[in-house]
Amino acid sequence: MKTLNDNKRNVAVDALRGFAVMGIMLLHNIEHFNFYSFPEPSSETVKALDTSLWDMMFFAFSGKTYAIFALLFGFTFYLQSRNAEKRGEDFKNRFMWRLLLLLGFGFINAAFFPGEILVLYALIGFVLVPVRHWNDKALFALAIFLMLQPVEWCKVIYSAFNPSENPQQMIFSLGDVYPQLGGDSFWEMVKVNLVTGQLASLNWAWCYGRVFQTASLFMLGILLGRKGFFNASSTEALEKCRLFWTRVLCISLPVTLIMYYLKEFVYTQIEIEFMLSSLKTILNSWYNLFFMLCIVSAFLLLYWCNNGKLQKILAPYGRMSLTDYVSQSMVGSFLYFGYGLELHKVCGTTCSLLVGIAFLLIQVAFAHWWFRHYKRGPLETIWHKLTWIGKNR
Repeated sequence: MKTLNDNKRNVAVDALRGFAVMGIMLLHNIEHFNFYSFPEPSSETVKALDTSLWDMMFFAFSGKTYAIFALLFGFTFYLQSRNAEKRGEDFKNRFMWRLLLLLGFGFINAAFFPGEILVLYALIGFVLVPVRHWNDKALFALAIFLMLQPVEWCKVIYSAFNPSENPQQMIFSLGDVYPQLGGDSFWEMVKVNLVTGQLASLNWAWCYGRVFQTASLFMLGILLGRKGFFNASSTEALEKCRLFWTRVLCISLPVTLIMYYLKEFVYTQIEIEFMLSSLKTILNSWYNLFFMLCIVSAFLLLYWCNNGKLQKILAPYGRMSLTDYVSQSMVGSFLYFGYGLELHKVCGTTCSLLVGIAFLLIQVAFAHWWFRHYKRGPLETIWHKLTWIGKNR
C-alpha cells in the first residue's frame, strides 16, 4: 500500500536514512544509552557471545551510520534550499530558525540521553548558511579540508616537538553522570544529563574529530544533491546514479581495507601518547568515511537493482527519523536507567540487542501505520509547522 506523498519523495533516501537510524538505535541499546553498566555474564558461552556481538555491531555501525545521517542532513538542506529558491524565497532565515528548533528538540532528547547528537547538528548546521551559495569546487575543497582534521594535525606536529607533554583533552566525562543514571530520581537524571551530559557529549565530539567531520559531511551531502546523485527519477538519471555509486564502491572498498590495516599498523609504531591519540582520531575518521561510502553505495545500488523490495520496509521509518530518535532515547532511558526498569542490571549485550530489535520492529510497524493516515511524522509535523510559522504551508 502506498503512503501519502510516495510519488513526491525520494524513497531510496528515506530507506537509507531509516537504515542509519536503525544502526544508531541498535548501538545505543547495547551501550545502554551511554550507561556502560552491565551484569556479569552467566556463563563463558554467554560472555563469548556478548563479546562477539559487541564487536560485530561496532564494526558494522559505529561511526558509519552516524556519518550517513550527517550526509543526508546536508542533502536535506540542499533540497529545502533549492525548493525555496524555486519559489523565489531565500531559505537562510528559515533554515536558521529551523536549526534553533532542532536545538530545542536536542535539549528535550538530551534530558533522557547524555550522548545525543541533535544539539551538535543544530550548532554545526549554521556553517551551511555562509557556504550555501559557494561553487562546487570551493565547497568540495572546504569539505576535504575539514575531513583532513586540521586541528588534530596541529596536535600531531606539536607533540612531535613536545613529546613529553600530554595535555588534558576530556574536561567533562560521561562517567560523571553515571551515579544519576543509576539512581532512582528522574529529575536528578534530567538535570545531570542537560548540563554535565551535554558538556561531556560536546567535549567528546570536539576531542574525537566529530565537529569537523560532521561539517564536512553536511557539505558533501549538499554537493551530492547538486549533482543529482541521489535522484533516480528517470532512466537517464538512474544510469547516472548507478555509474557514480559503482565508481564510489570500487574506490571506497579497497581504500577501506587498506585503511583498516594501515591504521592498526600506524598505532603500533607511535609511542608518544598525545600524538597517538590525534592520529587515532584522524585515521579512524577517514576509515569510517570510506566504510560509510561502501555502505551507502552498496545500499543504493541494491535498491535500484531490485526496486528496493526489501529496503522499502525502512522508508517510512526513515521519514520520521526525528520522532524515531527522540522516542528511542525516552524509551531507552526508561528501560535501562535507575529511575525506570533498570535493565542494565540484567541485560548484557545479547539481551540488549534483542530488546533493541524488538523496539525497532515496533517503531517500523508504527511508522508504516502512521504514514497511511498522515503526511509527516509526529515531531516532524511540529518541526515543519513551526519552521513555516506565518506561512500557509
